[in-house]
Amino acid sequence: MKPKELLFCTLYRRTGNAREAAARAGFRLWPERQGLRLLARREVQQRLAELSDAADPLPTGEAGLRRIAFGSVADAVGLLFTPPGEKTELEGLDLFMISEIKSAKGGGLEMKFYDRLKALELLSALSSERSAAAAPLYEALSEGARRLKGAEPG
Repeated sequence: MKPKELLFCTLYRRTGNAREAAARAGFRLWPERQGLRLLARREVQQRLAELSDAADPLPTGEAGLRRIAFGSVADAVGLLFTPPGEKTELEGLDLFMISEIKSAKGGGLEMKFYDRLKALELLSALSSERSAAAAPLYEALSEGARRLKGAEPG
């Protein structure tokens, strides 16, 4: 596979969005179509399977919260400080954590970002729910281990 295709696989695994992954990997012309074509290829599907961690799959909502909580704002800040009139290639920028963009009255841009602390709180709540759901299984496994240990000749 070519480097851009490998980068696409990594970005697609992280974002779950074919258009965004293709654009950020450097497929400038029709990134949505390019992304869908790449996803249809067997070697791309194999690479994605290699990249996926079956022990810890990320649900889409959790992946989005992780991007908001831990993602870089470098592209957004770069866009904010782009001199007026300078052309910017928006398609390849990671602007996921921006909730709103509007033109300011005196020129320039005004951006609002999603709340990182709220995203961290939601991630923490998801983690707590997962732990609570796993508790009965852990208790059953512990009880089984105790019984097995007690059954061994000593």
